[in-house]
Amino acid sequence: PTPAINNSISYGNSGKMNPGHLHIDKQQQSKDSVFFRDGVRRIDFVLSYVDEKDGERKQERRRIYEDNLVNVGLELETESKSESEDGKTYFVKIHAPWEVLSTYASVLNLKVPFKVDDTLDEKTEMPMSWLATPFRLPKDIMHPEPDYFTAPFNKDKPDFFLINDKDTFFPPSTRNRIVYYILSRCSYTGEECADKDKKGIKRLLNNSTYTAAFPLHDSRYWTRSKDANCESERYTLYKYWAKFLCFFKEQPLDLVRNYYGEKIGIYFAWLGFYTEMLLFAAVVGTICFLYGFLTFDDNEWSKEICNEKIGGNIVMCPLCDKKCSFWKLNTTCNSSWQSHLFDNVATVFFAIFMGIWVTLFLEFWKRRQARLEYEWDLFDFEEEQQQLQLRPEYEAKCTKHEKNPITQEMEPRLPLTSKCVRTCLSGATVLLWISLIIACIIGVIAYRLAVYAAFASIMKQSPTNHLEVVGPYITPQLATSVTASCINFVIIMILNLMYEKVAIWITDMEIPKTHLEYENKLTVKMFLFQFVNYYSSCFYVAFFKGKFVGYPGDYAYMFGKWSKLRNEECDPGGCLIELTTQLVIVMTGKQVWGNIQEALVPWMMNWWGSRKARNHPESLYSRWEQDHDLQGFGQLGLFDEYLEMVIQFGFITLFVASFPLAPLLALINNIIEIRVDAWKLTTQFRRPVAAKAHSIGAWEEILNGMAVLSVVTNAFIVAFTSDMIPRLVYMYAYQPDGELNMKGYINNSLSVFNISEIPLENRPEEEENPSWFNSSITTCRYRDYRYPPGHEKQYSHTMQFWHILAAKLAFVIIMEHVVFLVKYFVAWLIPDVPSDVRARIKRERYLVQKELHDYEVEKLKIQLSHQNHQECTCTPGIYPYLSKHEVLPEF
Repeated sequence: PTPAINNSISYGNSGKMNPGHLHIDKQQQSKDSVFFRDGVRRIDFVLSYVDEKDGERKQERRRIYEDNLVNVGLELETESKSESEDGKTYFVKIHAPWEVLSTYASVLNLKVPFKVDDTLDEKTEMPMSWLATPFRLPKDIMHPEPDYFTAPFNKDKPDFFLINDKDTFFPPSTRNRIVYYILSRCSYTGEECADKDKKGIKRLLNNSTYTAAFPLHDSRYWTRSKDANCESERYTLYKYWAKFLCFFKEQPLDLVRNYYGEKIGIYFAWLGFYTEMLLFAAVVGTICFLYGFLTFDDNEWSKEICNEKIGGNIVMCPLCDKKCSFWKLNTTCNSSWQSHLFDNVATVFFAIFMGIWVTLFLEFWKRRQARLEYEWDLFDFEEEQQQLQLRPEYEAKCTKHEKNPITQEMEPRLPLTSKCVRTCLSGATVLLWISLIIACIIGVIAYRLAVYAAFASIMKQSPTNHLEVVGPYITPQLATSVTASCINFVIIMILNLMYEKVAIWITDMEIPKTHLEYENKLTVKMFLFQFVNYYSSCFYVAFFKGKFVGYPGDYAYMFGKWSKLRNEECDPGGCLIELTTQLVIVMTGKQVWGNIQEALVPWMMNWWGSRKARNHPESLYSRWEQDHDLQGFGQLGLFDEYLEMVIQFGFITLFVASFPLAPLLALINNIIEIRVDAWKLTTQFRRPVAAKAHSIGAWEEILNGMAVLSVVTNAFIVAFTSDMIPRLVYMYAYQPDGELNMKGYINNSLSVFNISEIPLENRPEEEENPSWFNSSITTCRYRDYRYPPGHEKQYSHTMQFWHILAAKLAFVIIMEHVVFLVKYFVAWLIPDVPSDVRARIKRERYLVQKELHDYEVEKLKIQLSHQNHQECTCTPGIYPYLSKHEVLPEF
């Protein structure tokens, strides 16, 4: 093509601007090109800005910043606004030459190949592996590159490493990571300015000096690049990974890691492994649910409740003051049958199984993570992260330096008083926000107490019975539970909008030292907020509702009798079915809303943002303009994904005894989640800056903590929320006929109260009582174990109550000890690092020592051969006579 001149500006190594730089005309250049106009230098990063007439300060910042970038060796090329599709945006393209890449690769201790891995031939194929063929991807997709032994790069020893082509030796993900490292530390003030705080691309983005900073995708996602030098890895990822029709296929994790970096690769590896493990929990949970469904006919207590001669003759005391009437037990017939689906013997088995499953999941993930750490050269990454990845914000705020006792080098330090004040202030803010969440939950509980009376008054004549399908199942309890759960879910979603900003503000105020420390602090705060937000309502239903009610003559009130908000009671069938309802609404609602929001919002914003560009010819819509119109992945893009999955993990572990189908719902959601996350990352977002991470970070400790807590919560749910223990105590100790059955259980579990002793303020109004109620009915029943009227200990707890309480506490202690014993035994039995991985790590360290020594020996031989004509004829040392140096491995 014929070179053409236009008004783009190119910066060279000299640091001087060269107006009128010769380059290929825009319409003749491939729209998918990721190279400068010369077609040789690769674009590693792009900055964009809008030139404003009154923005002299911003122009000065940009000028100084770009000059400083050139001074450290980067090459820049600017696209004028007249060439952009909107006519007002400038694009600064950045290229890092070999000298810059090699220098910073040494600084960052990046590992690069020096020898082909010779242990792969030792792998044996698993038996029956052909069964997995439908789930496999092509080998060149799963393993796009051969495996190598790697060592930290040293620019002074380039011939030690396998450098075939300097332009392609560092992959694009490594190149953009190095460039971003430079951008984050480059100042935008002159040397005469003493304000160290004014540096880094992050601050320039915050003050709108630049509008965006991003690395480029290598092609359009739906087709390969026309430029043969472009890898088109984005298209490959979309074809084999991001399409929903690939939901049953394995993930090309190596390709994900090569394109997006190890941090994103680790997330998808963890999410895929978590989804695989959910399959086992989902199968067992479904079997437990089917057991409850198939044993309907053995549900003796539900038969008694529904029996007209038993449940139809039992008059129950009012469930609220004034507006609630006396009612018959058989009105809860449907809910008692529903409760049996989840409240049966299989519940105990499933709670114990999930306690062990959690341990197996975490232990096997550690092994999988250890294998990835080795394969992705991350097994000694933590030291690099701690020592070399200081946050620019931390360095800028430090006013003093202290000697590091390990490295013996001077490092920046925050003043102790400033650090203490900031930490205390952030702690107080966290407590304030948690108090706000708890206040919202208390408000929802107050709603439940207040609205129940209204529903009871409205439904006293069964106005919902005309609804053909759901009418008979709608009760005041169900209506209250469902509406309160929906309101709680809306409050959760509203508060979520504020949590992220508050957590970031608090963490920024603490000024963490490293990126790893920053992420860990932010993780803890966000999880603490979300834990209280999502789980508090479930904790209320599971452990507080129906536990502090009192009895008809002495009811307990939430804020005292003056509030008239009487504490809620459980149905005669128990509170477990209500906990199930709460769990299903919040968990399912969050997952459905989350997936819709993740997929729909970025797509709509991109569609709206690129509406003008869609009318332009394809050849005018360049690669950097296409990516500029996409959504930015953001600092917390991956953080939100982890948080979403960890909250789901809490639902399927902390309260799984109340809903065995929770793992099945989570499995279905995660199958969709993997592809939704892959789709939006590949098609709707700019390419994130590649980042390294050797693990899932603080989330691993959070998962371990939730695993321990889940054993306790499920033990208490089985003991105190379900009716499993009272039924067993009745069957083995209080069955009047001495038989091992549940006949008479309902009558035994309900206490008697004299209606005439109900205080006037608690009695229902005359017009509220049903037509069948008359003065001949002198007693009512309520759910408790108390002596009847006329007894010398009337209305005090019976001995059976204390027997049941003792049995509940004994069950909790036994179940916890059994599950914890198995958990810790399994954790001890399964090593965190597979033996073959440990051996390969040792072999790689051995080879690094050996190859480096041999390299130095050969280099020394060459040097000495050039000194033969010098005056010194003495023996230069023993090394030149060593053909091979043997380094003993550290086994």
